[in-house]
Amino acid sequence: MNTRDRDRDPYEKTFPALPPAPGGRGFARTWWGHAWLRALEDSALDGTQVKQGRRYARSGAVGAVSVRPGGLTAVVRDPDGTAHRTDVLVQEFTEAQWDRLLGLAAAEAGYIAALLDREVPPELAEDAAAAGVELLPGIGDLDPRCDCGEWDHCPHTAALCYQVARLLDQDPFVLLLLRGRGERELVDELEERSTAEAQAPQSPADEGIPAAEAFAAGGVRPALPPLPGLPAVPGQPPTLDTEGEPEPDLDVDAVEFLAQAAATEAHRRLAEALAPGHADRAPAAPLTLFEDAVRLTAEAGGFRVRSRLAAATGRSRADMELAVRAWGFGAGPGLAALEDDWTPDRSTLARARAALVEAWADGEAPVLRRVRARWTEAGTDRQLRLGREGRWWPYHREAGRWIPSGPSAPDPGSALEADPAR
Repeated sequence: MNTRDRDRDPYEKTFPALPPAPGGRGFARTWWGHAWLRALEDSALDGTQVKQGRRYARSGAVGAVSVRPGGLTAVVRDPDGTAHRTDVLVQEFTEAQWDRLLGLAAAEAGYIAALLDREVPPELAEDAAAAGVELLPGIGDLDPRCDCGEWDHCPHTAALCYQVARLLDQDPFVLLLLRGRGERELVDELEERSTAEAQAPQSPADEGIPAAEAFAAGGVRPALPPLPGLPAVPGQPPTLDTEGEPEPDLDVDAVEFLAQAAATEAHRRLAEALAPGHADRAPAAPLTLFEDAVRLTAEAGGFRVRSRLAAATGRSRADMELAVRAWGFGAGPGLAALEDDWTPDRSTLARARAALVEAWADGEAPVLRRVRARWTEAGTDRQLRLGREGRWWPYHREAGRWIPSGPSAPDPGSALEADPAR
């Protein structure tokens, strides 16, 4: 960088105070604006302070915002009018990091065009991260400073960050200025690098190779990259709390629950995929809509969400809770034992009778009366059910309903012994 650039493109910009934000709209619309807010929301130790800061920003409490390499400054007012000098510091890029980032951007004409159109291509951010340059801030990268005395993010620093998300939506060069370079300087340097690259003499390697050689090398493939590591816990989806009224038909609790359930299920499936021997196992059958609804109900903690899932399947709350109990004892096969009143064929029935005889070969056998694939012990409230997979499921009767009693067993004697109603 030279003196001419500094004189022509001042290394500080001041943006006038933005008007209050509408209550029903989020602060960020672009992916990079959302990334900025995630860095705030994931870093703050006190979510209450962050929510209060969002309300401050929405009400217009943030004054003019000064942006310079390495930091933001604004005056943020409390509801009683008390003014606070508020700063948020961001790490500047080193010369080496700028060199790598600008080299990546200049190598793709589309990247330069997108930046000039006030867009940040996600591919540029990904390529930069792979080169060791994190364009967007992450957890702990936003360093709050405020004269209110808080050491973590306070409502004032959070309000400033929310307001800056709106500025970033309009002009991503704000982020690049925070990292250390102004817009004019960046555009000039990108043009110079792009021109130099276009005028560079072609090396023999760029002239291609004979087609025969290309076809001959077609069967040689590089080794696959190593498998990704399994995160310790499922990811946290973004919050939908915008301090405004949601659309009439939008159930925010249900959407937030589904987002978290999807993250949990993705984490479970990744764990299975990374487990030894996964490639040798047959893929599991996809869940039916009812099975998936029962699975989600088992994970849901809120009464409203559980009620909505029951209604969506045409079941009463009591029926759905019974299905959840069966699911807890054996997932899909456990649910099938509850729902599927099937009739075994002759060979299956013969094997079942042999298993019953063997189970009580050394003692007095209970009197069992069969209806299709269900054997009820005479004079008791106990029942055994044979699943299509060949396992036995214990049930007991409460208030006129048959209730799953526990997990399945490979033989009827073990299943009946495990029944807590015994």
